[in-house]
Amino acid sequence: MTVVLPLRRDRAEPPARRRLPRPHLPGPPPGESTFTFAILFAVVSVLVLFGLVMVLSSSSLVALEETRSTWSYAVRQTVWAVLGGLGMALALWSDRRTWRRWCRVGLIGAVALLLAVLAVGPSINGATRWIGVGAVQIQPSELVKVVLVLFVADLLARRSREMDDTRRTLWPVVSVLVAVSGLILLQPNLGTTLVIASIVVVMLHTAGARMGSLFGLGGLAMVATGLLVWFAPYRRRRLFAMFDPWSNESSSGYQAIQANVGFAEGGLTGLGLGQSKAKYGYLPFAHNDFIFAIVGEELGLIGALGVVLLFVGLTFLGVRVAARAADRFSTLVATGITAWLVSQAFLNIGVVVGLLPNTGVPLPFISYGGSSLLVTMVAVGMLLNIARHPRATTDGTAAR
Repeated sequence: MTVVLPLRRDRAEPPARRRLPRPHLPGPPPGESTFTFAILFAVVSVLVLFGLVMVLSSSSLVALEETRSTWSYAVRQTVWAVLGGLGMALALWSDRRTWRRWCRVGLIGAVALLLAVLAVGPSINGATRWIGVGAVQIQPSELVKVVLVLFVADLLARRSREMDDTRRTLWPVVSVLVAVSGLILLQPNLGTTLVIASIVVVMLHTAGARMGSLFGLGGLAMVATGLLVWFAPYRRRRLFAMFDPWSNESSSGYQAIQANVGFAEGGLTGLGLGQSKAKYGYLPFAHNDFIFAIVGEELGLIGALGVVLLFVGLTFLGVRVAARAADRFSTLVATGITAWLVSQAFLNIGVVVGLLPNTGVPLPFISYGGSSLLVTMVAVGMLLNIARHPRATTDGTAAR
């Protein structure tokens, strides 16, 4: 009996598959004192402490009139700064995987608070932006900034290979942005909406979204902003007051005029800390949105430029942290937080010096406002967390 074996084609044996080592995130740098981490912490600490001093200086007379104590506003701000320090420490030592796990829940909670503000929030100076009990009032639109950064970073990091598919990346992000912005515009609060839009656009650009799509989105945003300004009389008056504040010096142009007077009085070196004349009832909200004018009046051009340089340094450090982040999610979070702080500082300073119409956004770390200071310090804690765990370089050491 003959057994016929099947023909066998000669072919090379496939090479043995090598198991690649699993990548791992580097631990904290030796001593947890890398250059970027240490300088970033120092810059933020200086801004917070400087803000407390300027709040005390600019609010003392208003506090004396309202509470019979020149320290009341400064004490409240200090309490919020302490809470912000605790929040910053918690964010610094937390696990970034927890941020991703809870970002959707946080976004839903923030949207619920925005709805609650519109339903039961008190109206203060024509705006409904706060919610709380008694003296403890929070501004949910500030909380939205940090949870939106985490949500967008998580979505774009998970879909990093699909950036060319706008249905999977661009449109989900834009849909959330439009929903959140709509609720904030109902308060009304155009300034915060512009900050949030700036954050999302910068994060989309960093993630690799198509430039054509971003230009189209930017164009639509500009048209929408123009319509919102034109069809709201008070916004239109603010826009015209930017070009000629003296045309309506008793209302829409009043703050801009008084801010310019404060800068002129300050000159190069200023009148001295605590010696402002504008805070004697001449400049409304001197301790809040227009605190930069008090800085210029009391500390002069040198003090004002010092504040600007601190924010420039914060920008450089934020970009450095993003460039050396351990993973794509961390890069996008660092980018979003940096864009948030820079765009808000630019808007505030631009308004005070007369380059932009009044938007009502505070100067980060310096303006009076508890929820703003608390959330901003928590965001910086996240930035410090990312700086504390940089990616490994080719030689296995942490990037510095």
